[in-house]
Amino acid sequence: MKDAATALTRGLSARHIRFIALGSAIGTGLFYGSAGAIQKAGPSVLLAYLIGGAAVYVVLRALGEMAVRNPVSGSFGEYAAKNLGPLAGFMTGWTYTFEMIVVCLADVTAFGVYMGFWYPDVPRWIWVLAIVFFIGALNLLSVKVFGELEFWFTVVKVTAILAMIAAGVAILIFGFGVHDTSQGVSNLWSEGGFFAGGFGGFVACFAIVMFAFGGSEIIGITAGEAEDPARTIPRAVNTVPVRIMLFYIATLAVIMAIIPWHTIGTGSSPFVQIFEAIGVGPAAAVLNVVVITAALSAINSDVFGAGRMMYGMAQRGQAPAVMTKVSRNGVPWMTVVVMTVALLLAVLLNYLIPESVFLVIASIATFATVFVWVMILLSQYRARRRMSTQEQAELQFPVPFWPYAPLAALAFLGFVIVVLAFDADTRVALIVGAVWLAGLTAAYLRFVRPRVTESADDPEHAEIAG
Repeated sequence: MKDAATALTRGLSARHIRFIALGSAIGTGLFYGSAGAIQKAGPSVLLAYLIGGAAVYVVLRALGEMAVRNPVSGSFGEYAAKNLGPLAGFMTGWTYTFEMIVVCLADVTAFGVYMGFWYPDVPRWIWVLAIVFFIGALNLLSVKVFGELEFWFTVVKVTAILAMIAAGVAILIFGFGVHDTSQGVSNLWSEGGFFAGGFGGFVACFAIVMFAFGGSEIIGITAGEAEDPARTIPRAVNTVPVRIMLFYIATLAVIMAIIPWHTIGTGSSPFVQIFEAIGVGPAAAVLNVVVITAALSAINSDVFGAGRMMYGMAQRGQAPAVMTKVSRNGVPWMTVVVMTVALLLAVLLNYLIPESVFLVIASIATFATVFVWVMILLSQYRARRRMSTQEQAELQFPVPFWPYAPLAALAFLGFVIVVLAFDADTRVALIVGAVWLAGLTAAYLRFVRPRVTESADDPEHAEIAG
């Protein structure tokens, strides 16, 4: 049993887990990144979100199967180590941490963009610097505070999206002097067709679409601090299809039905642009508050998820031991410090390349996200293959259509990697990703494997290290 100085607190209730899972699907990728995806694909981006969402659901079901069977703080990093080997676990854990850092860079960048709605003359990097320290301080509080913050952040996001859908449908039906009702939803196919960006644009948009779903695997991370993982994890995962249909398909369909897709730019959130375009200024300002809330929620979750992963890796000897130290509130404080320092890179990037920083960061995050998802699927596949018939029958939350669904998801994720390679704007992600994985391999062989070998040869040492 871990002592009080190194033990996490199980302070996340079913309500917290449910809303963390809900909020993980509603972040910067939807509120801001969707603009870039729409520009590439036109209305066919709706089909891309549907396909990508189906693959993500399979990944989360695979993760859910393992998390319910073995809820641990290291989550899929530990599952990869157990089923694919220590090197795979090391690479998965650190790549997820890398993913969260990069996604967080995108999130804090989006926050700076949103603040430009009110303060266009203030340099974006100033807002980025402020939010980095604010979120860092929040994450030093107890996990229950984190859960409550995510609950209320998500309530704001969901309420706003539902209100926007309702308002959009009302505008489509009644016009209110801002929309020609005779057009109906014809904007979805009249402005160059449903596949307005061509097949190439449709394929290219997957790099941004999959970024939008990144971070949803935090559901597995929360298992280590959930009060009842066997009940809360399945409930959270099974809401994914409804969330995708409502928050992505319905909302973006309403936006593109009211305003032509080619008028949607990347200067602000499409959710704000729709009300600016139809002349409803106060609503645009209110929605800007909402998208800022979404960014805060996403950053908060990113710091939490990366911190808990580093904590789990430190327990396995794959990260510095100081990361296992927790505060009196049960928070791994050193991991929060590491994330805060890492996010200062966002300040520098927004100072040096404010115009192109989001697309570059999003594509790198997509590579890291896809790698982690592939390792989750492979871990679950190997774990299931090792089970006896009786063990498989006793699974509480098995993956549906196994093994065909996981194999199809793996093939799709391979396709996304190819997309990154063929798009000039996102090719940098593969270069950065290859360098990152090579560096991890070298670090493992140099620093981690000797300790693993030593632990295996010395049972007493292994017990202390564990």
